[in-house]
Amino acid sequence: MAAYETSRAAPFGAISIFRFVQFASETGSKFAAWNDARVTRNALGKLSDRELDDIGLCRGDVDLIGR
Repeated sequence: MAAYETSRAAPFGAISIFRFVQFASETGSKFAAWNDARVTRNALGKLSDRELDDIGLCRGDVDLIGR
C-alpha cells in the first residue's frame, strides 16, 4: 500500500497577507465597537434624569455602559 503526501508549503507571502487581513479585520471590529459605545453614550447623555430613571439607570451609569 502506497502513501501519497498531499500537503505543500504556502505560497510566498501568503502568511504575511493573511496576518495583514486579520489585523485589518480586528481593527475594523474594534473601531465598530468603539463607535457603537460612543453612539450609546451620546444617546443616553441626551436623556433627562427622569427618563434615565424610567429605564433603571442613573447619570453615573452612562459612562459605565459605554465602556
